[in-house]
Amino acid sequence: MLWQPSLPEKYLSMSSADLCASITARRATLGTSLVILGHHYQTDEVIRHADFTGDSLKLSQLAAEIANGDAITRQNPAPNLSDAGPVQYVIFCGVHFMAETADMLTGGQLAVILPDLSAGCSMADMASYDDTLVAWETIHSCLNVAAGPTGKWAGRVIPITYVNSSAAIKAFVGQNGGACCTSSNAAAVFKWAMSQGGPGEEVKILFLPDQHLGRNTAAAFGIDVSRHSCVYDPRLARRGEELGGATQEQIIESKVILWAGHCSVHKLFRPEHCEQIRAAEASLPSTERTQILVHPECSKEVVDLADLTGSTEFIIQTINKAPAGSKWSVGTEVHLVNRLANVAKAKGVSVRILSDCQCLCTTMFRIDEPHILWVLDNLCGVFEKPSSALSQTPMPLAAPHEPARGRAKIVNQVSVLPEVRAGAMLALQRMLQLSNRAGVAVE
Repeated sequence: MLWQPSLPEKYLSMSSADLCASITARRATLGTSLVILGHHYQTDEVIRHADFTGDSLKLSQLAAEIANGDAITRQNPAPNLSDAGPVQYVIFCGVHFMAETADMLTGGQLAVILPDLSAGCSMADMASYDDTLVAWETIHSCLNVAAGPTGKWAGRVIPITYVNSSAAIKAFVGQNGGACCTSSNAAAVFKWAMSQGGPGEEVKILFLPDQHLGRNTAAAFGIDVSRHSCVYDPRLARRGEELGGATQEQIIESKVILWAGHCSVHKLFRPEHCEQIRAAEASLPSTERTQILVHPECSKEVVDLADLTGSTEFIIQTINKAPAGSKWSVGTEVHLVNRLANVAKAKGVSVRILSDCQCLCTTMFRIDEPHILWVLDNLCGVFEKPSSALSQTPMPLAAPHEPARGRAKIVNQVSVLPEVRAGAMLALQRMLQLSNRAGVAVE
């Protein structure tokens, strides 16, 4: 997690109405030079300012289209939007790995800004570059020793990383012949990886950082995950368990080695939540029963009990197309579920969250209106007038109740180093090429 400086008090004391009005005014001032992207898990207060909403990679691809000069139609344009020329700034209301991906896909042509640098992703943080290097060397050493006198295992380990990972992990994967995936195209990427062995070569997949998406994808591919998968836990490796808690036999027998990572939101959905719904509706006709729809970041036990599983975009489309009178229990982030429920209610569709606990993405929740306004004020060169006692740098005069205006500046820009960008783009480009061939969306 990166450090985010505390905001000036004025931003924290403003009412939501004042924040909204000020953000709208700044958006109008910056006009066409600014685009705000809002991830589906954001609060309604943030989403109302977004020019576009979507899942992480969908928004990053949109940023890339903007950088290429493609025409855009804003979903939620600011009132009195001024023509300030081509887009220069993208405010990404998401988490850090998403802003990194947007920076890479835009080729550094746009300034990608994360309103709060402490908005990280606990799942992405579970896979560090150093731990991954150790795992890679250890796994190969184990397989080479098991090969016997030749000392050389006849096979390949193909790394796959969920897009919910750092640029450094994407770079590692790209440099070692692997690819990124999303929850919607994981099956296509998985199939490609399993086909990468040469004559007589065995293929194993190292899947980072979400063990649940990896396990669910492997099971859907037809792999008996109870026998042919194992978990590598870097925390155990750091404590002296060389294979991260796995045994040599498990590494040898596994077709998929799963990183011990998970989503802190989706792990909160449990099999008993599904079982309670089934038990309560056992006497109802099948047409009146609640359908359970979950994200594949949920555990395999939950996915196996659900009626449907799919990406965030799949969940949204399924609810939007649901027939009147149908009932749904959805296993994903609470802000998205609540928005879906409000829209669906008008069509006579009942939607509720699968668990009654507060299943929200706490790091995504760090993005809020005060931070967005602070970023916009800096882009517009608008600052509080300093007191004479504290000010050492003269600033332009302003009206008594107006903010002072100084030089506009970009704060919280997320930039990926060129040496990291090159490897990470290999992994991203492989994924995009595979998805295009298979005709699979990448949301």
